[in-house]
Amino acid sequence: MSRLTHLECTRCGEHFPADRPQTVCPKDGGILYARYDLAGIKKTFSPASLLPLAPTMWRYDAVLPEATPVSLGEGFTPLLRSREYPNVFIKDEGLNPTGSFKARGLSAAVTMARHFGLKKLAIPSAGNAAGALAAYAAAAAIEAHIFMPKDVPMANRIECNYYGAQVTLVDGLISDCARKVAELKESESWKNDGWFDVSTTKEPYRVEGKKTMGYEVAEQLGWKLPQGIIYPTGGGVGLLGMWKAFDEMQQLGFIGAERPNMISVQSSGCAPIVKAWDEGRTASEMWPHASTLASGLRVPKPYGDYLILDILKKSGGLALAATDAEILAATRHWAKVEGIFAAPEGAAALVAYQKLLASGFFSADDTVVLFNTGSGLKYLDVLDTKDVADDAPVERAPSPASRAIAGIIGPY
Repeated sequence: MSRLTHLECTRCGEHFPADRPQTVCPKDGGILYARYDLAGIKKTFSPASLLPLAPTMWRYDAVLPEATPVSLGEGFTPLLRSREYPNVFIKDEGLNPTGSFKARGLSAAVTMARHFGLKKLAIPSAGNAAGALAAYAAAAAIEAHIFMPKDVPMANRIECNYYGAQVTLVDGLISDCARKVAELKESESWKNDGWFDVSTTKEPYRVEGKKTMGYEVAEQLGWKLPQGIIYPTGGGVGLLGMWKAFDEMQQLGFIGAERPNMISVQSSGCAPIVKAWDEGRTASEMWPHASTLASGLRVPKPYGDYLILDILKKSGGLALAATDAEILAATRHWAKVEGIFAAPEGAAALVAYQKLLASGFFSADDTVVLFNTGSGLKYLDVLDTKDVADDAPVERAPSPASRAIAGIIGPY
């Protein structure tokens, strides 16, 4: 019997077979989660069984789909104790292949694409997911077709070209890029030539790759969960994945019923989750005129918003925003104090922690994990346009306005 038993809709609970490519639930557009025979897995999978395994995310293959991995060594990134805050740990995802946490999700998604014999993969991306897809598709000998905003960091565009991906630059945001993919899906070539959409949460396996962050945090803390996890949230796949991992680990007997306060941090220039949280909503609204230098946070409406907001509520967490000026100052601060050259998105986690510490939400004794989602080296052209030493204003061309018919807000 396969470890992966079926896919389950997170809205209606409908089950779907896991032996073929799947997108979202055809009934209600719900995100599909991979489900496993955890009772059977528990018989042979334990913390002790992990000890001799290679330090990559595929050490957790017992709770990943059974397929030959397309791997570049992703995962098991260091959990670094902060030099400034004794009970804070920084999970440095910038040390993944392609320089960001996106390597995890795309390694899993491309693994399954190759397993199913898919030939062409398409993705709308704010930047780092594009580079990750391009790299893993190259390693799997699959065509990658990238749609990303014209103003993405230069590194994202260059790496996609070098990996041999087909790149289309779009005058707009990631939502406009998603619309381009949606238009492509209506073409005859899509239906006949083995195309597949690996957009955020539009297929089940990027969540599976990202959930390994939850297993790693638990393992690296001696199978104890922290009091809080602060996660920079664009599409929010990592937040979904870690919460799923905690549930699996409890069923496996690795941990108990404890859960961290899950904190979602966004940019004040694009904060649909924060707005929805503050207003007590169960889903977000499209954020108008999204603009932030943290390109990975420039997601006007995450498709998994209903799950993100539910996780924040169940975990006793919350959502809050950081300004670009705060993010820039935190990027420089982490570099000087911690020796970590973080992506702007990751530095937003430091801003959130400082605010929550000052407000009393967290105490200095609470163990809190901050996620740095990428390397600052991917943002040199962005960070070089300003000097935050004297709080100089951000000098960046305004982002193009998002159009209302964004593909990211509906299944196609």
